[in-house]
Parts: sequence; structure tokens; C-alpha cells
Amino acid sequence: MKTCRLLPLLLMGLSALAAQAQVPANASLAATVSAARWQWRILLLCAPEPDNAALLRQRRLLAPVQPQLTARDLLVREVVYDQLSAADLRYLRERLGVKTSGFVVLLLGKDGGVKRRETTPLLPAQLFSTIDAMPMRQQEMRRSN
Repeated sequence: MKTCRLLPLLLMGLSALAAQAQVPANASLAATVSAARWQWRILLLCAPEPDNAALLRQRRLLAPVQPQLTARDLLVREVVYDQLSAADLRYLRERLGVKTSGFVVLLLGKDGGVKRRETTPLLPAQLFSTIDAMPMRQQEMRRSN
């Protein structure tokens, strides 16, 4: 009986791995958003440097909730400004409205639109509350029940 309960979790994990394989970590931001559209939400963790205190705190907050991130079809990508191409910096500034001077968390919906923007680390409960209130997520939850 336990196998029946574990199978959906295993399948969710495998589908998340497959999706992440379809959206390479080194893909451009535009390519990442385009490849994920209508399949995955994206959480962009943007910071000026990889050892930014807010970025490190956000990583710690998200680490224990990986299964909940996967259940919500959420890809997490770290974006370090000084490691970006000129095209990615332009995409961040012009398309996503990010000021590339400090820490920013952006939640992109499955439609590619910005659903939440924070300049401090986002608590998992706040993130999940935002996602779970989305009409598309509501449909997903109804279908899975």
C-alpha cells in the first residue's frame, strides 16, 4: 500500500528532473523562460554576487522545501549579475524590470509574467501562498484531487 502512495511522489520527482533537463541551467534567461512557458513556474533569485547574504539566506529557506517546490512545478534559478551576458542583463532590466544593483526574488508564472517581486528573501509560506492563489494552480489542485 505504501508503494501506491510513493508512486505519485516518485513520478513528480522524475518529471521535475526531466523538465530541468529540458531547461539547461546555463541557458539564457529568455530561453529559460520560453522553454518553461505553460509547463513550469520560475523563481529567479537575483543578486550582485554569489555570496550575497540575502541570496545565501534564500537558499537556506528553500532547501528543506524542495518537494513542495516540485509539487508546484517550480524551477529555481540563481542569477548573478556579473556572470550574465549583455543580452541576459538587458532581458532582466527591460523585460523583467529588475534593477541590477541588489537582491531581488522574482516569481514568474507559467505564462512567463512576473507574479511577485521581493527585495528581501521570501519565506516559503509566502511563496506557496502566492502560487496556491493563482487560478492555474487552483485548477491543478482540483485535477489532482
